[in-house]
Amino acid sequence: MADLAGFIRGLPKAELHLHIEGSLEPEQMFEFARRNRVDLSYKSVEEIRAAYEFSRLQDFLDIYYAGAQVLLTEADFRDLALAYFRRAHADGVVHAEIFFDPQTHTDRGVPFATVADGLLAGMAAAERDFGMTSKLILCFLRHLDEDAAFATLKDAEPYLDRIEAVGLDSSEVGHPPSKFARVFAAAAAQGLKRVAHAGEEGPPAYVHEALDLLQVDRIDHGNRALEDPALVERLVASNMTLTVCPLSNHKLCVTPDLRAHPLKRMLALGLRATVNSDDPAYFGGYVGANYTALIEPIGLTRDDVLTLARNSFTGSFLPQDAIDKHLAAIDRYAAAHA
Repeated sequence: MADLAGFIRGLPKAELHLHIEGSLEPEQMFEFARRNRVDLSYKSVEEIRAAYEFSRLQDFLDIYYAGAQVLLTEADFRDLALAYFRRAHADGVVHAEIFFDPQTHTDRGVPFATVADGLLAGMAAAERDFGMTSKLILCFLRHLDEDAAFATLKDAEPYLDRIEAVGLDSSEVGHPPSKFARVFAAAAAQGLKRVAHAGEEGPPAYVHEALDLLQVDRIDHGNRALEDPALVERLVASNMTLTVCPLSNHKLCVTPDLRAHPLKRMLALGLRATVNSDDPAYFGGYVGANYTALIEPIGLTRDDVLTLARNSFTGSFLPQDAIDKHLAAIDRYAAAHA
């Protein structure tokens, strides 16, 4: 296991499912609270970590939104992003496509520009300091209405040349993708890619809706698609990428036992699955930990790991020439570590 874990750490890889607000570590939460004079309901880092025991998605979202209250300035968002990139770089990530939730911030009076400018500054610093490339994905909060999503898309207009895609996240059950069909069509008309969380806690029907009504380019999570054999065939035939998050699945009880995690089955079925960290500060590990957590429980092999890393680039929104360069780098790495 140690040898494979080391191999994983150095393997070039992309991360395609990362909520930047979910990379807010407790120590950084306290740092931002102090500098912004925000009172936290938690008295210590240990108390916050003790609260990270979730039985469902909503339990996590409640503390997630509470933690975001400390993010107020452009410097906060820059520092948050750069801290994530630093950890991802240590895990061998060379490209990341990160989600952000502007409504979480604009609804409490933080301007869209503050959020976007801070994140873009962090992305630029990561490319300068670590050679990492990145793309930004604006997510709509699905527990809010579509009019609010349209308002957010309007706020984003000055930044659409620096935003790659729109996504859909937050509370899944009871908020089907169909609720956002019109705003996704509007985003597509402005040249944006589309992704959506579907099939995490929601049923396979939500995956169908994301494909048919939102016309998504990627499915985030997608675990429950395996309950529908015809849907699996469709996903395989279309080379649809699934951005799977093992530790998140385990922490939120989507997969209570990692030995039952479906990633190995996804690969066997020919699905283009990838490994990602989702909200790593809350779920116990960044992308490297998500790979290594499955080595023993499901028998993840070196060949599996190479397939997952390749999928992370072929499923990315990078141009084909950049994808080809990253795939060649994986081949060189594999040959050097035969």
